[in-house]
Formats: sequence, structure tokens, C-alpha cells
Amino acid sequence: MFTSIQAFEQNWKQESGSTQKLLDVLTDESLNQEVSPQDRTLGRVAWHIVTTLHEMMSRTGLDFDAPHHDAPLPASASVIAESYRKASANMLEAIRRNWTDATLPETSEMYGESWPNGLTLSILVSHQIHHRGQMTVLMRQAGLRVPGIYGPSREEWAEMNMQAPTV
Repeated sequence: MFTSIQAFEQNWKQESGSTQKLLDVLTDESLNQEVSPQDRTLGRVAWHIVTTLHEMMSRTGLDFDAPHHDAPLPASASVIAESYRKASANMLEAIRRNWTDATLPETSEMYGESWPNGLTLSILVSHQIHHRGQMTVLMRQAGLRVPGIYGPSREEWAEMNMQAPTV
């Protein structure tokens, strides 16, 4: 749980940057990649990350410009990537404008529970990390180059003339 806006901001810059790296690699063709017909496509997972920013944070009363949870899935990967870029920046600006460290313990109803704002921010970050993991598998299946997030990807190891660790 975050106890300072500054700590969240530092973490968000890192984590949203990692999310943006993945979104920027997507192609229009890759958006239809799926594990099975019962699961979200790569495009649907990516768009879910985008729309969750507003969906989750609006529950705290925070208001900012971003696609809503029911916004239709764009057919363009670049639209998804740019929508995230703008929504993320708008969300961060709204937090800076409207919240202080003292508002982080305040609670809001979140999915049938009462969460402090600092916990909501933490879960928002974890939510993106969770879905980035799903995206990387779908990206590999779609033949896309996966960028490194918390270290080099297989392709990046190869570019450094090194073998990726197998364990």
C-alpha cells in the first residue's frame, strides 16, 4: 500500500513505462492473437489495461480523461498504445491535483470491499503487472519481439551475445 504520492509516482513511472513498452510493440494483426476462443485476445487484454485506469480510479471519485470500461476495442494497436499514454498521464495529473499523502488512507467502495486509496493504487499497479505477463505470452505466440521489462528478454540477451538463463 502506498503511503505517499511521491512513492506512487516513482513506481508508476517505472511500471507504466514498462506497460507502454509492450503496448508500443503491438501490431494491428497481433490484436487477434488468442489462447482459446473463451479467453481474451491480445488486443482485449491490452485494451482492458487501458480502460481499467478510469474504471478503477473513478471508484475513488478521481475524475480524468480516459477511455471508460465500456469503450469499444479499437482495431488499431497504435490507438490502444496512444490511449494508454494519454490516460496514464491524465490519471497521474489528477492524482497530483486532487490527492495528498493525507488522502491515501481514505477509503472507497471497491468491488464490494472498502479499500484505502493507497491500496487501490497498489492494486492498480499489480493489475497491470498481472496482465503484462499474459500479454508477453500472447505476443510470443503472435511472433512479436518481446521487450525486456525487469531484465533482458531472450532477444535482448542474444543482442548482447549472451545466452539467456534457463533456470
